Amino acid sequence: MAEKRDYYEILGVARTASDGEIADAYRKLAIKYHPDKNPGDDEAVQRFKEAAEAFEVLSDQEKRARYDRFGHAAVGGAAPHFTDVNDIFQAFGDIFGDGLFGDLFGGRTRGGRRVSRGADVRCEVTINLLEAARGATKHVEFNRHERCGDCQGSGAKPGTQPETCSYCGGHGQVIRSSGILRVQTTCPSCHGAGATIREPCPTCRGRGHVPKHVRREVRIPAGVDSSTRLRLTAEGEPSPNGGPAGDCYCFIHVTEHPLLHREGQHLVCEVPITYTQAALGAVVEVPTLDGREEFTIPPGTQPGEVFKLRGRGMPDPHGRGVGHLHIQVVVEVPKKLRPKEEELLRNLAEIEHANVTTHRKNFIEKLRDYFIPEDEESTEKQP
Repeated sequence: MAEKRDYYEILGVARTASDGEIADAYRKLAIKYHPDKNPGDDEAVQRFKEAAEAFEVLSDQEKRARYDRFGHAAVGGAAPHFTDVNDIFQAFGDIFGDGLFGDLFGGRTRGGRRVSRGADVRCEVTINLLEAARGATKHVEFNRHERCGDCQGSGAKPGTQPETCSYCGGHGQVIRSSGILRVQTTCPSCHGAGATIREPCPTCRGRGHVPKHVRREVRIPAGVDSSTRLRLTAEGEPSPNGGPAGDCYCFIHVTEHPLLHREGQHLVCEVPITYTQAALGAVVEVPTLDGREEFTIPPGTQPGEVFKLRGRGMPDPHGRGVGHLHIQVVVEVPKKLRPKEEELLRNLAEIEHANVTTHRKNFIEKLRDYFIPEDEESTEKQP
């Protein structure tokens, strides 16, 4: 078994160091070797626990006096053997307080009591494609809780105050020791709150918060899509024990446009034209985000051909340019032709030497031919 290092050597202080110097030295080592700053480093974890053990002994005047006289043998079972780094902060939370040290160790109040963040809430807002392209300001409504105005969030009846929990001393946690084993649990008396309420507030029934219907203005940036969510900071549920409030997430839904289909930053519009417009070219009207606009179809346009209007699509919400508007041509073939149209097309087919079907008989002609007897038909054909 490796020999234990001297506690003063571990903390890097002289044997005559004051309590303040010992605490400062431990704070620096705790920051340096904390597992969150050294992920996967087992040696850093051991150094972190070693520093905590040294501080536990040297910060206690009685234990320090015994250690100075007899060394490690004098503190033996009294020296802690931490197995969980979270227990270390619970044991020494008072020397860290708020700010940098409190944040490093997971967010706690001055007494070392753990605080938690409030729950998040959600709301939804519906916009059209033009609003998504230009940006918009909308109002959203949602439900959450807020601090009770009568008891100012304490949960105690006006005129009274919550009392510090006598069981845990206001820490919200208790540490039970059995030999070298130390187990930290939530205080069974105050359930982690650190205080008890003798006379609950009648408005909030001791909860410290009441339901609230909230209406907020939301600025929607240009270029958002239905997959976008916006965060309203600190508009969520309040923390149950003094921590930060949660957030409200606003989920955006963009309705379908009747003519423009969105594909990322680009817009696609299917424009129907006739076969004569495709062959001869034409000027047609197309929809854009800025309204109707004339577009020239060149002669010889093929079915399904796509033309691009640059910079006429959707903007990127992060400012990385603007997409394009793609115009896809759909050539429509009429299902019915007027006599003049059919005559002209057949003349065109003769010019092109195209093999086309003959003139179709109508139903009455086909029906009459079907019922003519073969002998009568042959008689009619004789000269």
